[in-house]
Amino acid sequence: MPLPQRDQLHDGAPTLEAVGPAVAFAELYDEYFDAIYWYCRNRLNDAATAEDAASTIFTRAFAAGPRYHDPGLRSWLFTIAHNVVINVYRANRPQAPLEAAASLPDPVMQLEDAVVADEEYRRLLDALRQLPADQRQVVELRMAGLTGPEIARIMHRSHGAIKMLQLRAFARLREILAELPGEESSHA
Repeated sequence: MPLPQRDQLHDGAPTLEAVGPAVAFAELYDEYFDAIYWYCRNRLNDAATAEDAASTIFTRAFAAGPRYHDPGLRSWLFTIAHNVVINVYRANRPQAPLEAAASLPDPVMQLEDAVVADEEYRRLLDALRQLPADQRQVVELRMAGLTGPEIARIMHRSHGAIKMLQLRAFARLREILAELPGEESSHA
């Protein structure tokens, strides 16, 4: 049986039973791996640890059975990711989360652009570290592309509470960034 095209799975044409769990899981993996890895990489501060965590997440998802077409799939995967990251934190107790990601410049950029981008990224990481844990998490999940309702499910809060938390988090982030060195807001 030929493999279905990517959009056939998402248009609902073949069912999970028709394509089999391995094909459905391959689609799930292809669609969500980058976002899950990015989330783990930023939370865990280490590429190898993030890869291991992402593998664990998808292993748990596969073991959980045929939920591959569930409408809440993305929030379910990020809930697994959140739990795996917490387990890794407990096991490893990282010293300074997110710092290693700051040293990953885009190879296409000019050297000058890379220096500026690196400085801006470090400022953002410094600001994120100053946020309370729940505000930091809502910002990171939002940056990973999750919606408010998905974040609410992951954080076990109401959507309204997440909206308010996000509003406060971004307001506080703007305040912190304005106070950090390197901001060109002062006109002398």
